[in-house]
Amino acid sequence: MALFLFDIYLLYTSGNAIHAERILPRKLSNSDLNPIRIKFSSQYDFKAYLCIIDELPVQFQKRDFEHKTNLTKGELRQFEYTVRPVDRGEYVFGNLIIFSSSPLKIVKRKFVFQKDQMVPVYPSIIQMQQYDFLAISNRLTEIGLKKIRRIGHTQEFEQIKEYVQGDDFRTVNWKATAKQNALMVNQYQDERSQPIYSIIDSGRVMKMPFNGLKLLDYAINSTLAFSNVALKRNDKTGIISFSKNIESFVPAVQKITYLNTILEKLYSITTEYTDSDFGLLYAHIKRKINHRSLLLLYTNFEHISALKRQLPFVLAIAKKHVLVVIFFENTELETLIATETKDLQTIYHKTIAEKFSLEKRLMQKELQKYGIQTILTKPENLTINTINKYLEIKAKGLL
Repeated sequence: MALFLFDIYLLYTSGNAIHAERILPRKLSNSDLNPIRIKFSSQYDFKAYLCIIDELPVQFQKRDFEHKTNLTKGELRQFEYTVRPVDRGEYVFGNLIIFSSSPLKIVKRKFVFQKDQMVPVYPSIIQMQQYDFLAISNRLTEIGLKKIRRIGHTQEFEQIKEYVQGDDFRTVNWKATAKQNALMVNQYQDERSQPIYSIIDSGRVMKMPFNGLKLLDYAINSTLAFSNVALKRNDKTGIISFSKNIESFVPAVQKITYLNTILEKLYSITTEYTDSDFGLLYAHIKRKINHRSLLLLYTNFEHISALKRQLPFVLAIAKKHVLVVIFFENTELETLIATETKDLQTIYHKTIAEKFSLEKRLMQKELQKYGIQTILTKPENLTINTINKYLEIKAKGLL
């Protein structure tokens, strides 16, 4: 009893003996590992034994967070842990709780800090910054970006100048040559400020999760990273999201600060449990997008019959614009196909999986038959495949 009372005396004689602070980023990045730092210090005259409990947001479904350590007087220490959100929205961190003990370890004193800190989870800012850094440092090939040879003259006219050795004879301007009585050639510059739209299907087909992340969020993360790259290459970038209604429309603008507007719009996109109206999308594009543009349509078709229902609208959109239809491989089916068959039921499941996988490739060929560009990709490879297709279209001068 004496030791018990003495332990209480040691722990409670100092008013604010423990100080602690949770340091959160202004925004968390969806689908990425985000660092959270905890800083703490002790003013006890003895070595304090601490048990730190951080009440994580309910979305993480983690109730056993605990970190144990010890501190001497005046010592300032910190540790870091990571969280991986898989949904956009507001995440509320609860109390930061510290239980302190003296060397006797009979009594624990509770300290509570920073109740209800809210931080929003935005589309993958970390992924966007990663591609941005690699583009600046010319190291995009490390993550699979292809070097694409520029074919023909895919530049826009700049001026007429006098021929110098090394100029392409195919650019000779014969009218100007006759007027000037000297060989004159057309000079070109890279095409800039071409309108590019990322169109995101937010219907029920995009609700399907892979590795904990919905297809919709894969598309949103890809749109953010791609928009940043396109803006850095001086193209105009905009977005459309739709399901049974047109949920958001951001006109294509060439301004690097416009990325914040795109980010805010992507943050608010939600998945609807309804079939998407491609007829409405076609009408909206016809009314709002007057110039020939590159349209990247993020959607998903699980059956070829679903594609054929929407094909007339897709073809109508592709008549005026360069359309790229992006849909997803079912990686769960690929895993099932690769498993070893041991019984009749497994053979049956594997056969059905192979049928669905074949249908995906047939859908891709069906679209290509009508001259529509396609990307059939695994969800985790979506961003790099989209950027590759964009660079390929620009290099071939298809836009």
